[in-house]
Amino acid sequence: MDKPLKNPPPYAIASVDHALRAAAMLQLEGGLTVSQIAERLGVARSTAHRLLAMLVYRDFAVQDEDRVYRAGPVLELAAHSQSQVSRLRAVALPHLQRLVELVEETANLVIRTGDSVRFIASVECARVLRVGSREGMVFPAHRTTGGLLLLADLPEKELAEVYAQERYRDRPAERPDLAGLRRELARVRRGGFAVNRERSERGLVAVGVPVRGADGRVVAGLSVSLPSVRYEKGRLGELVAALGGVARGIEVELV
Repeated sequence: MDKPLKNPPPYAIASVDHALRAAAMLQLEGGLTVSQIAERLGVARSTAHRLLAMLVYRDFAVQDEDRVYRAGPVLELAAHSQSQVSRLRAVALPHLQRLVELVEETANLVIRTGDSVRFIASVECARVLRVGSREGMVFPAHRTTGGLLLLADLPEKELAEVYAQERYRDRPAERPDLAGLRRELARVRRGGFAVNRERSERGLVAVGVPVRGADGRVVAGLSVSLPSVRYEKGRLGELVAALGGVARGIEVELV
């Protein structure tokens, strides 16, 4: 049976429709200028500029040095394929819940897109003082535990491409010190885990381990986040062991 035709909602909101259409254009067609978006939507250039500014703010779009807008980290999840991300999240959620029960701290799963990571799953612990859910949020990869784990798995050539100077021409302050980052990634590879002490957010500590796919490559970063006032260095071994056991459980189901 043919699917019924789609009808617009009775109380359509034009601004929302325009924003969604603009996001779809960037995802499917690549780079577009403000003028091109305005022409395609049939709106004023100033209106298109405001729509794109909001898409950039919410990480649905990015603007390069030539003032061309492209799909941002949220839309670039498609590079991993929707089915892969959905399956990874579905497999991981019960294991994240188990991790929370084991360590009584908030658990997260992240994937990488370029120089950013996106939290695709988050389970909060029940403690009054806790780190809240980060699900759906996007952070610079080098500032997160999961991001460091994913970057540590990259060949040197690919790491250099991710942080190529020309990619940061319009935002030089955001480019990390590569020499320092390489040293940190080497420590992560040697230890098999990563620790983030207030690097991404003040008052937060996170410990994480990699989750590997069937080919041995790191597909995600698994971490627990806790308030820095509750973190004790002597507990690191316990957290890494719990994380490692849960990561292996996820990996078995991903094969």
